[in-house]
Amino acid sequence: MPRIDFYVLADAKPKGRQLLACRLTEKALAQGHKVFIHTGSPEQSALLDELLWTYKDISFVPHAVDRLRAGEPVLVSHTMDRVPEQMSVLINLGDDVPGDYERFERVTELIDQSDDIKLEGRNRFRRYRERGYTPQTHNL
Repeated sequence: MPRIDFYVLADAKPKGRQLLACRLTEKALAQGHKVFIHTGSPEQSALLDELLWTYKDISFVPHAVDRLRAGEPVLVSHTMDRVPEQMSVLINLGDDVPGDYERFERVTELIDQSDDIKLEGRNRFRRYRERGYTPQTHNL
């Protein structure tokens, strides 16, 4: 049964959720996890691909987009079709509860203050609770 965390940003800055995804991915890698970042679209996957290379001047997060290459600890994709079993952390930037989320150790939902994102986040929070989970909320 995964631990489910909702991280709630205090604003709705452009790319805020994606930048938070980069920071959380870097932290998870430092703890020895392999990370799957589920995006809502191919365009969002491309944005994450760029940000994981550039979001910090002094670091780079090794990753692959859509298909995991040997040795890459992070996969970014808008589909759950090819997620390797060794991935232990799911960061969800999609609109819905991702299928097969229960196989991960941790599920992370990123919410900002835009009305659509908050509404979708509330719906996902409710769905997790209906399935017997107790999501934790972290206000940033």
